Amino acid sequence: MKATFVFAASAAFLLSSLPVFAHHSFAAEFDVKQPITLKGTVTKVEWTNPHVWIYMDVANESGAVEHWQCENGAPNALARMGWTRHSLNVGDKITIEGFRAKNAENTANARQVTLSDGRKVFSGSAEDGGPGKKDAGQ
Repeated sequence: MKATFVFAASAAFLLSSLPVFAHHSFAAEFDVKQPITLKGTVTKVEWTNPHVWIYMDVANESGAVEHWQCENGAPNALARMGWTRHSLNVGDKITIEGFRAKNAENTANARQVTLSDGRKVFSGSAEDGGPGKKDAGQ
């Protein structure tokens, strides 16, 4: 009995020392009233939890290159839709349709990615309460 208590207490202590990752809602970070289309070149893809991030260089209206980062769904969700770590590669030309971050930095939530061959692939999470979800109330 004492050994079980010591084990349970030790496990609880160790688990409480792990970092806590909170998931944010779409509305907390992104603005449904600021849709954006980005055309550019992939510079990096981070295939990590809790979201896949696509980094890309985009030429603005004056021709200057801006560095953008776009949040996508979770790796597991994208994998179930047929994505792999190699679906996008550095140098690929893509178009991302999504919504700007509320902080107006070069950050967006990607909803759809158009690949260089013209295929359009969904990249968001249907459960995140973002635009298009019937009961999102956005």
